[in-house]
Amino acid sequence: MIVLTFMVYLLVMLGIGLWAYRRTDNLSDYILGGRSLGAFPSALSAGASDMSGWLLLGLPGYVYAAGLEAFWLGFGLFVGTWLNWQWVAPGLRTATKKANDSLTLPDYFGNRFHDRFLLRAISAVFILLFFTFYASSGLVAAGKLFVNVFEFDYFWAVTLGALAVMSYTMFGGYLAVAWTDMVQGLLMVAALVLVPLVVFQALDQSPTDILHNANPFLLDIWTNAKGEALGAVAIVSLLAWGLGYFGQPHILARFMAIESREAVAPARRIAVTWTAIGLIGAFLVGVAGLGYFAEPLADPETVFIALVQEALFHPVFAGVLLAAILAAIMSTADSQLLVCSSVLTEDIYRRLTRSKPDDRSLVWVGRLAVAAVALLAWYLALDPNRSVLNLVAYAWAGFGAAFGPAVLLSLHWPGINRWGGLAGILVGGLTVVIWKQLEGGWFDLYEIVPGFVLSTLAILVVSHLTRATR
Repeated sequence: MIVLTFMVYLLVMLGIGLWAYRRTDNLSDYILGGRSLGAFPSALSAGASDMSGWLLLGLPGYVYAAGLEAFWLGFGLFVGTWLNWQWVAPGLRTATKKANDSLTLPDYFGNRFHDRFLLRAISAVFILLFFTFYASSGLVAAGKLFVNVFEFDYFWAVTLGALAVMSYTMFGGYLAVAWTDMVQGLLMVAALVLVPLVVFQALDQSPTDILHNANPFLLDIWTNAKGEALGAVAIVSLLAWGLGYFGQPHILARFMAIESREAVAPARRIAVTWTAIGLIGAFLVGVAGLGYFAEPLADPETVFIALVQEALFHPVFAGVLLAAILAAIMSTADSQLLVCSSVLTEDIYRRLTRSKPDDRSLVWVGRLAVAAVALLAWYLALDPNRSVLNLVAYAWAGFGAAFGPAVLLSLHWPGINRWGGLAGILVGGLTVVIWKQLEGGWFDLYEIVPGFVLSTLAILVVSHLTRATR
């Protein structure tokens, strides 16, 4: 029954991809769905592509291992979601439509700062670099899912996950990604609510009682599981995840593609509500695992899978709940592949080719780009010891630091210019890459913090020094 449920789920996703394929006529349709999506699908698509497999694997595993220390991470993400919809979404929707109908983030930067190639190319390089790691995190999560549920060999588990995501993304483009994300977002949040409720009812214990019985220190947001004070570096690092939202290309694409600026406000309310329910559900899954399993799990990130596999659910419901993990994985990986494809097609191929390819040719270039990026992400995901949360953290920091300050200031500060934007993107992205290699003391601070701060300073200083230029 579980296998059958998975097959039905995948067929539904492929069916949506086929429907979207028939509605995709040009590059704008393929990259942004013709800017035709309303508030509800845009909000759920943004949330599902944001949270990914780590919401059902990484975050519950963190709570399972560290307890309410994870509060700081969840709070930072919730605030970041709200601020992103409040500060970025309305302005970016308007600006990308005015700026020569920009289709991608590098395209927006190029049009905003009157740059024909350099700024676009550097932005594209960072997107391809960090998204390769990000997409591989989804395939690692898919591998863990298929290994634990079906006892597949890890190699074939990752391969199956890559083929599943690539198939409908490659042909359906943005419409396929957005509508499948909406379905997947609803499935994810339903699973995160249902599983802990059923487990708590079976245990007849409250979450606080479970945490206290497992380890009283898990109830303290100011200490780790050993009772040691977290310290400023740890707390700031966890809260700083919220900074990453302003620079995530796959989330910003939802703002660019929403049907109108007026649709942003209702979409914001839907997205923030979905995020709150999802985060609380993920916390409760981790706590439920602590109460249910007498022996510690070998891999905390499999706690959701392990709970669903227990004899608490009918096989049909178990299949649906496990499909929710695949939904979470696919909802982000498809968005990442599409953004990489869009960048390779619009910001590199179209700029470098001497001829003027027609829209149908560009769409097929985009589809081939999806396959190429998926292949590289698949290769990186073949190491079964990679942590989903660690891979996400690195890519999240890279995008947040490289693009976050440039996006915010380009929308809210008239003084920013081409050279300031270029400096901010370079400094932010390189700071994350370099800081990640350093260890000890302040270098344990999450790399997004120094990257975001130095990127902002670079934009302000360089824009001031070159204010006579555009």
